[in-house]
Amino acid sequence: MNRRLAVPAVVLLLSVALLVGQAATAPPSSGSVDAPQGGEGAYPGETLISVQAYGWFDEDNGQAFTVDRNGTRTWTYDPPNAWVFDAEALDSGNVLVSFGQNPKAENVRCPDRYYSGERPAGQNGCILNRVVEVDPDTNEVVWEHSWYDAFPTHHEVHDADRLANGETVIIDMGNDRTFTVDQSGEVTWQWNATDHLTPGTPFWEEYVAPLPEDEQDAFRRSGPESDWTHMNDVDRLGNGNFQMSIRNFDVTIEVERPSGEIVGVVGAPTRHEVMDEQHNPNRLERHDTLLVADSENDRVVEVHTSNGSVVWEYDGTGSGAKLAWPRDADRLPNGNTLVTDSRNFRVIEVGPNGSVVWSYSLADRQGIVYEADRLGPSDDPLAEEPDDVPAGGELEGRSSNSGPLATVDSWLGFVFPPWVGVGEVLTGLVGLVAGVALLREGYREGWFTSG
Repeated sequence: MNRRLAVPAVVLLLSVALLVGQAATAPPSSGSVDAPQGGEGAYPGETLISVQAYGWFDEDNGQAFTVDRNGTRTWTYDPPNAWVFDAEALDSGNVLVSFGQNPKAENVRCPDRYYSGERPAGQNGCILNRVVEVDPDTNEVVWEHSWYDAFPTHHEVHDADRLANGETVIIDMGNDRTFTVDQSGEVTWQWNATDHLTPGTPFWEEYVAPLPEDEQDAFRRSGPESDWTHMNDVDRLGNGNFQMSIRNFDVTIEVERPSGEIVGVVGAPTRHEVMDEQHNPNRLERHDTLLVADSENDRVVEVHTSNGSVVWEYDGTGSGAKLAWPRDADRLPNGNTLVTDSRNFRVIEVGPNGSVVWSYSLADRQGIVYEADRLGPSDDPLAEEPDDVPAGGELEGRSSNSGPLATVDSWLGFVFPPWVGVGEVLTGLVGLVAGVALLREGYREGWFTSG
């Protein structure tokens, strides 16, 4: 065999051998649990997990479920044709679940106001946003607040919390508002972003007006159905105020009740070194810090609420994969941090020294995990966001500069099997080039001619 045939043949064989070896040694990923040796150990209790969708973001097959320490499912709530976001265990033992259903579901009947003419096939055009309280013993809905909204994109309800007085606070990104409802469904208080984040408001003048004019445009409301604020999380603070996550402004705000005045801001529009399109911020009030899934920066970060300075950071270094668009992080009483790693399709629990002590993977189904809560022991259940937890300054963080590779690697998970990363794609491309070269040389040698 001449050199022009030998070189591509060897390269092709090596590429195939490497890929076959990677596939053969890839770990199982179907709801698998990996507890590495030497960690401090997972905090006790089952884990409540919500999955937005399986396979891709537009798939309407989300669900909420619990798993035990061994990764065995102990409960599942599976609403039809739904994208599921927040799930919260209540003191009663019931579960509060927030999700949006599309018109494929039998119970969804889009009102005529969402159509200017003939309804398209499948009645696309609206979404039914539902916040339901579910009895996990029967999966019966024992309380519900719901509303229809237009659905061009990003109008699903993402978060709701049950308050001590029995009311429920809900953040509604489709209508750029936060509101409370009582058990009868009456709205008892409402905050509208159009009154507080638009040009001329104190927030705009302090945080947006100083930006160059072309950068200000990104924060102007372009219409009632635009994805303007992408408000995605609300929590009641100890002083009775509400903390809201305004994702598209890269800030969390503290809103006073009942006035609606913004009395505190963490982050700033375009100040991405603090946070960038964040999810599920958790105020650690004892430490005056904010633990947040800093999604676009592919990390979990804890920052001071006063100045945004970083006190703890974790980006998945040492976990087997860099974090890819994380969307939830909870600090646990023993110093562990529970992290939802959306585009790696997993939940991991990180010990005080930065090592992974427990993980749960849905990579085989490409489960886009949105949120996870550790429920704690049955005789000492945890709050959704515990207060008595260590500050990040007492813990070891882990981070490294991975550039855009982590983001690229996360998108590959939607196209290829879980074991395929950037390295495997490059290996495959090298093998492809070698294969083409081999075929070309073979053609020149007359392999494909008869007689």
